[in-house]
Amino acid sequence: MADKRRFLISIHKFFSFFGIQLLDLFRNITGIFWYLRDFVKLYHQQRHSALFKIKSVYPVLTDKFDDAGVMHGHYFHMDLVVAQEIFHKNPDMHIDIGSRIDGFVAHVASYRKLTIIDIRTIESKIDNIQFVKADLMGNLPKDLINSTSSLSCLHALEHFGLGRYGDPIEINGHIKGFVNMTKILKKNGLFYFAVPISHKQRIVFNAHRVFSIDYLCKYLFKDVFHIENFYYVNDLGNLNKPHLDIMNDEFLRSYNCHYGCGIFVLRKL
Repeated sequence: MADKRRFLISIHKFFSFFGIQLLDLFRNITGIFWYLRDFVKLYHQQRHSALFKIKSVYPVLTDKFDDAGVMHGHYFHMDLVVAQEIFHKNPDMHIDIGSRIDGFVAHVASYRKLTIIDIRTIESKIDNIQFVKADLMGNLPKDLINSTSSLSCLHALEHFGLGRYGDPIEINGHIKGFVNMTKILKKNGLFYFAVPISHKQRIVFNAHRVFSIDYLCKYLFKDVFHIENFYYVNDLGNLNKPHLDIMNDEFLRSYNCHYGCGIFVLRKL
């Protein structure tokens, strides 16, 4: 079943590359019939209304088939969990690197100030958000070193060095970025960190890297961070919170995820 699902996703992505959304195409064809039926019904009803008349059309044909919303998947759980963690910790200052603006950053900005760092430019300005443009694979600005006791980087490090966002091509971009993030954080500070996880570590060019937890522990976290807390989102998009004693074989095998999301709360040693 999982292999079939991945095959269908691959087909969807292939056609999407050429601007063809197969599911939307099918839904639009199906939706034309109920759209015309509903239009005729409303057209006849409007003859008895003096306040509202149909003046133009704007067909929306797929919303009828969608759920009311999405409450699963990497970003939904990750953004919510980390925003709640920061709310409860209430640090003096918080810095975020590359996380989703209309998700996690918006959650946090609703109740406190924060600084965000990204390689791309942001033109919008919001009172609670200060923006800094920087390439975290390059030389770190001195004023950022040891500048905060609370830092986050959610679903961003996996892109470093792959060129997707205009960054330089660098096979070890994730290592350079992680080292610089470590420098930003003060000793004993908390780092909220999330990346895609799998028992099969790989690069999916130029979309992202997928990390094994074993690699993260051995080559990024070791001697630098202690894991204070951990959550993961499995291949079905469901959130899991294992027992605190997580350093076991199942943990190091990335809970057999093919494309999950590991959400770590790390304390700098």
